[in-house]
Amino acid sequence: MAADKKKAARLGAHLVFADESGFLLIPNVAKTWAPVGQTPIHRHVYRRDKISVISGISVSPKRQRLNLYYYLFYDNIGQEEVCLFLRHLLRHLRGQVMVVLDNSSTHKGEPFQELRHQHPRLHMENFPSYAPELNPDEAVWSQAKRKLANSCPKDIDELMDDIIGSINGIRRSPRKLRACIEQSELPSFLR
Repeated sequence: MAADKKKAARLGAHLVFADESGFLLIPNVAKTWAPVGQTPIHRHVYRRDKISVISGISVSPKRQRLNLYYYLFYDNIGQEEVCLFLRHLLRHLRGQVMVVLDNSSTHKGEPFQELRHQHPRLHMENFPSYAPELNPDEAVWSQAKRKLANSCPKDIDELMDDIIGSINGIRRSPRKLRACIEQSELPSFLR
């Protein structure tokens, strides 16, 4: 990971830690407070509708400012969706961009080779296998899902609004973004 930071610094690159997650219409139940003897009850219609999200926490090359970029999909995320997100990043970040992803098969293959050929300023690296504790973007999902716990959206559109509100709350908070970096087990170069 230190080699990634050195490579990004040498390139003067934005460093982006990216990951995907899914949100189901089925309520995410978590412990909560209630008056003694009055167990909270959630009523919902059982539907397996899903929204998939990919996001990335970016660290600017010189001032190490943090930002959060994301893209939402009504279906599972595959190679094409990840490439759409990477194009989205390239539209918003100037100069070199170093994206660090996990080793998922959705992050490899022909679409990525083509994208890197079209955009030579895009560089991609992988976290070690089975190391989610290194990825600061995992904390984005933890915070977003904690915010949505015990909610019962009535349909997929309401779920979409809830997800956008939750992620934007993280995006607008430098304190929450910094907490994502600090909770990871990355070397201390970003702290």
